[in-house]
Formats: sequence, C-alpha cells, structure tokens
Amino acid sequence: MPISFDVLRTGKKYRLTNYGEKFEFKILKINTEDFLVKDLNSLEEYYLIDLIRYGKGADYDLEELE
Repeated sequence: MPISFDVLRTGKKYRLTNYGEKFEFKILKINTEDFLVKDLNSLEEYYLIDLIRYGKGADYDLEELE
C-alpha cells in the first residue's frame, strides 16, 4: 500500500518507484523541507526531492521495506 511523505521516519527503509525506476533507500535525516537518504545499493547519499524533482509518474509508489 502506498504511503505519503508524512509518515517517513529516520532509520526506516523504503522503496520508491517513479517513471519506471526503483530506488531503495534509508532515511538518514529529516529536515523541515526534505529528507537526506542513503541508497541501499550504491550507498550514495542524496536528498529525496531529487528523485521526484520532475514530477510523479503514473507508476509512482512509495512503500516501507521490512
């Protein structure tokens, strides 16, 4: 079931699907306007807004990983 950005928590892992691309990440830090995340595959750190900067595709989905 898709979730919203309002329920994201530090230390939890999530999967974002957008425009056919899938990203799995862990929330490192929550700022007032954005989330610092760490990619679970590449270990790169970036801000979540960079993944949806150009909008949300029809396949947009955000889910928590176990």
